[in-house]
Amino acid sequence: MPPIYLDYHATTPCDRRVANKILQTMVTAFGNASSVDHSYGDEAAQAVKKARQQIAELLNASPTEIIFTSGATESINLAIQGHFARNSTLSRLIVSPIEHKAVLDTCRAIASQKLAEIVWLKVDRQARLDLDYLERVCSQGASLLCIMAANNEVGTIYPLQTISQIAQKYRIPFFCDASQAIGKIPINFADSGITYLTLSGHKLYATKGIGALIVRRGHPLKPLFYGGEQQNGLRPGTLNVSGIVGLGEACHLRRLEMNADEQEIQQKRDRLQNLLLAKIPNLVINGDRGDRLAGNLHISIPNLPNSAIMARIRDKLAISTGSACSSGTTAPSHVLRVMQLPESHLEGAFRIGLGKFTTDAECDRAAEILTDAVAKVAQLLD
Repeated sequence: MPPIYLDYHATTPCDRRVANKILQTMVTAFGNASSVDHSYGDEAAQAVKKARQQIAELLNASPTEIIFTSGATESINLAIQGHFARNSTLSRLIVSPIEHKAVLDTCRAIASQKLAEIVWLKVDRQARLDLDYLERVCSQGASLLCIMAANNEVGTIYPLQTISQIAQKYRIPFFCDASQAIGKIPINFADSGITYLTLSGHKLYATKGIGALIVRRGHPLKPLFYGGEQQNGLRPGTLNVSGIVGLGEACHLRRLEMNADEQEIQQKRDRLQNLLLAKIPNLVINGDRGDRLAGNLHISIPNLPNSAIMARIRDKLAISTGSACSSGTTAPSHVLRVMQLPESHLEGAFRIGLGKFTTDAECDRAAEILTDAVAKVAQLLD
């Protein structure tokens, strides 16, 4: 039997309906969407147009605001670097310290180039933002504000409407990495006040290697690279038609099924959470338990090294000790560090992510596997 997959924050399985659309496009509508001299190009262009509409409908955005990329990391770089390339004077860049590494590293690169100085926001032990402090630093002005929609480790959801109202009050463009949130919680781009929004296909049951950046009208960016006039020259290169079609279909299905799916996912998450709380002494739930992604269960098992537990379960249960972008590192998560969790909680931390294909039986079995491993490691260390 393959391991039970509970790492949906790292990546999701591709929905078979999405995969079928992708395959059909690859073998039938395989033309270059920029080829205007024959019907193959026309067919590919129509497929891209439909996908733009499907994405726009999920987010309540205009199809013309959508720029296709290779994924959220490229979208993040295009938005942040492209924004500051238009404004070369030294300014302030306000950033949440628990952003994804792609955002943090890009912001640090901007600071190292002397294009801006970083102002770090404050979060509490549930990874919630200090909104009063946010308003104070925004009142002093800035070139860009960077706050994610939902945290990719502990699942805390951020009040985008309130954040955007503060940003608009002080005329600060608002960049939002929504990679973990889109398809899981409603996001209304038109009414949100967000300036730049990112999404990634493999977080919402499409494939890896496809994503998008939504750019509000009136906020032009400078391209990262050159080589063609595709997508108005902002992101040149032959369009990944099959990937785009898959992303569009995934967004279409999320629009239809998100509410029902997320309710079921939350029920399964709570089932697993309750089983673990009942069987593992001193287990701690990290993040904002009242306002987190439905599929997120981030736990700490104090005083037990997660590496010892992972060694016993990795062939049976696919969970993680942190963000996939930091896999291979031994240092505790920067998110948990910023949350100021005790050292014993950092060493025993696990990120569990459930999705639409997770079953009740898998939750029950996962609880047994993890509980058994914890008991054996605790016995060895006793």
